[in-house]
Amino acid sequence: MWAGDHPQALWRVHSDAVNRELFARWLAHSSVEALLKTDLFDEALSDGLYSLLASQARKVYGMDLSAGILRIAGCRHTGLQSLVADVRCLPFNDSTFDVVVSNSTLDHFKTQEEIMTSLRELHRVLRPTGRLLLTLDNLASPVIALRQRLSFDLLNRIGILPYYVGTTFGPHHLRRILQRLGFHVSEMGAVLHCPRMPAVVLCRLLARHATRGTQRRFLRLLMAFEVLSRWPTRFFTGHFIVVNALRR
Repeated sequence: MWAGDHPQALWRVHSDAVNRELFARWLAHSSVEALLKTDLFDEALSDGLYSLLASQARKVYGMDLSAGILRIAGCRHTGLQSLVADVRCLPFNDSTFDVVVSNSTLDHFKTQEEIMTSLRELHRVLRPTGRLLLTLDNLASPVIALRQRLSFDLLNRIGILPYYVGTTFGPHHLRRILQRLGFHVSEMGAVLHCPRMPAVVLCRLLARHATRGTQRRFLRLLMAFEVLSRWPTRFFTGHFIVVNALRR
């Protein structure tokens, strides 16, 4: 399995911390009956978001295209209710969820139309005034824009992309699409501002050879880059667009 061939435990600690900080802020003081998370990749490889989401919602449902991912995530998080499902055709009734958390799910499709189909489905299963908390690759980042122009097969062979990454949008285009599909965008920003490729390589080396103290100091350094989320240049430096949107 990918997780066994590409251990990234220290990098996952940082990625989880960035995501938890974001979603904890967005979910603070919320009263959530039912919440859907649209994939369980993070929960299969690391702590992910499940503990946070379970503390904020009475019922948390997870889904993934991969039965293997569901099985591993279920072993790590015994209270998680999950099913195999495709976000482009969700097996839920209209207006089922108060919140949908979709972090880096929709940027693995080949076409922008598939992303739009998925967003329509997420709009359908949300209750009126329900919230979509969304992250996806940021096309306004020069690194992401360059990656999109290069062959995935080439990037996969040289180890830069160990798994398939698809198309995405820039922030302005994404805002227009969400508004057209019936969402009101309450907040849009960008996260994960450290230089990702060097950081992943260094995390791998430090996980093997450094002391716990050195690892903690390096993680604090990576987190310090997140101050760039407040800068006007955030969409230039951030790897992910983040969106908090209400269903109209």
